[in-house]
Amino acid sequence: MSRREYRVRAVLTVWLTWLSLIGTGGASWAATQDASAPRLGAAGTVAPGVGYREFSLKGAHGPVLGHLLTVDLRDRRVSVDLLYPGAVGARAKISQLAEKQRAVGGVNGDFFNIAEDQHPGVQATGAPVGPAVAAGRALKAAVPDGQRFGPALPRGATTEDVLAVGTNRVARLDRLSLEGSVRTEEDDDLPLAGFNEYALPVSGVGAYTSAWGAASRLRATCGTDTDRAASCSRTTVELTVRDGRVTSLRNRPGAGPIPRGTVVLVGREQGARDLRRLAVGDRVRVTERLRSQRSGALRCALGGFPILRGGRALDGLDGTTPAVRTAAGLADGGRRLYLLALDGRAAYRSGLTLAELARAMRKIGAVDAFNLDGGGSSTLVTRSAHSAHATVRNHPSHGEERAVANGIGVFVRS
Repeated sequence: MSRREYRVRAVLTVWLTWLSLIGTGGASWAATQDASAPRLGAAGTVAPGVGYREFSLKGAHGPVLGHLLTVDLRDRRVSVDLLYPGAVGARAKISQLAEKQRAVGGVNGDFFNIAEDQHPGVQATGAPVGPAVAAGRALKAAVPDGQRFGPALPRGATTEDVLAVGTNRVARLDRLSLEGSVRTEEDDDLPLAGFNEYALPVSGVGAYTSAWGAASRLRATCGTDTDRAASCSRTTVELTVRDGRVTSLRNRPGAGPIPRGTVVLVGREQGARDLRRLAVGDRVRVTERLRSQRSGALRCALGGFPILRGGRALDGLDGTTPAVRTAAGLADGGRRLYLLALDGRAAYRSGLTLAELARAMRKIGAVDAFNLDGGGSSTLVTRSAHSAHATVRNHPSHGEERAVANGIGVFVRS
């Protein structure tokens, strides 16, 4: 082979290699050698510090198509907050929430109380499973583990697990537990077991505020801590506190908006018996707060469950059942956020198992990852800063968006 022929062949080899990388959207060489690694499409810019791209992946059950937002929290113009309909017990489409709150991107969030087939006459509230914090304000606490919707939790996870972003602009995996009490004028303290939740622990007392919305509170007294489908309690009470005094008491939880400055207390079993010791006119002080397992004030938080910690998948992740998924991943010490949603079910889009999802998030670059609601809820949207309308980037499972409880919104300050 002549020196000229050698040089031509070398240039041709480099050129073909470059073309192959462009075909995978700039994916790493290692990724092109691994059939299970996401093949990233061309990167685009949604707004400063926010990127979008499509990807494809060969799962164990068939090919998968997905969509990815990359959020750089080191950019001071970029922030993240909760998307939600303005009430805990309500639902809306992610595109509508993004448009209303002026987000440039977002994905759906927590699992939620979607149906109540086991409890005739009881309406689903639409409220999310886990804790929720928006704009630094605690909206709700977590329901008991046995009352949750969604796939089985991996070992060690609970409904108190959250994906959070601190006021320091750093994202993290955390856990939020409820601390609170109902103090009477005799200085008796009743522990508060629930806060704006669609399901209360057995024998517990829960507080409902204006953040709950107009949804019925009856669902809170149905099921048990281990069986969501168990019958509703027959021993219940609802007590209204206005300006620190009991103003009404009834045997059955009600519905309708709760005015600001008013707290509605719902008790079941022993919690109901404890509340019945109070009378109209009695002084009552209700306190509640969400205690974070990690230090640092929170800007926002929402529920789901972790699937990746420190680059390692959690034990007990389902490796057999594929589904359409939504997930969030963290990198760069929490200063980079990945938001992922898969295309909906079709003959060639069977989805990923949770174990596959964890591996995919790691190969994308996440060190920690958090699974969110999937199936018909999976939605990823973007919105140009110059447009009033958000675009749904993935293909939802049923051909259109599902109204959901909340989501993760990305915002850019001009």
